[in-house]
Amino acid sequence: MTDAMKIAGLVLMGGKASRLGGGDKALIEIAGRSVLQRALNRFAPQVGPLALSANGDPARLGGFGLPIVPDLEDAPEGPLGGVLAGLAWASGQAGVSHLATLPGDAPSPPLDLVRRLVEAAGDGAAAAYGPRGVEPLHALWPIAAEARLKALVADGLGSPKRALEALGAVAVRFDEPDAFLDLDTPEDVARAESFFGRA
Repeated sequence: MTDAMKIAGLVLMGGKASRLGGGDKALIEIAGRSVLQRALNRFAPQVGPLALSANGDPARLGGFGLPIVPDLEDAPEGPLGGVLAGLAWASGQAGVSHLATLPGDAPSPPLDLVRRLVEAAGDGAAAAYGPRGVEPLHALWPIAAEARLKALVADGLGSPKRALEALGAVAVRFDEPDAFLDLDTPEDVARAESFFGRA
């Protein structure tokens, strides 16, 4: 298996909590800790260099002590802009072969997410496949695919799922029912509170 230190990690902050009162979804508290802190507790040990993909004022994330990677100029809106910026950042990290991504509103990623994606991907790309289907932001992107991804985006592709398909990504099945919690509604928050109450 590829050494974890050769896999960079990127949390895609992206989503706004419009249905939860506004602000960053990643900063919502779940059972006394922010979604982002809970995500990092599970994700950070699985990767080497780690950064946050975020636009706007970086000061709001200063307490996490991680590099903040804003979207590149002329980047598309949405998560692919963050992935492209993350690949550019990761390509400057010594010895890194892949970038593992995680959405910022996902507090409970599998503890073996990166290991299993790496084992399946080889030199290529991979994405988690959970109870709801493909989870295209729980994914592994080869640094070598940066130019190909830029070309796809330049041609108008905006979907991370379609981008991974174009890169020939392998789907890796995860069966844990709560591994891909995300926070879109108050009901989602309650489910996450329940998960961490049991954990």
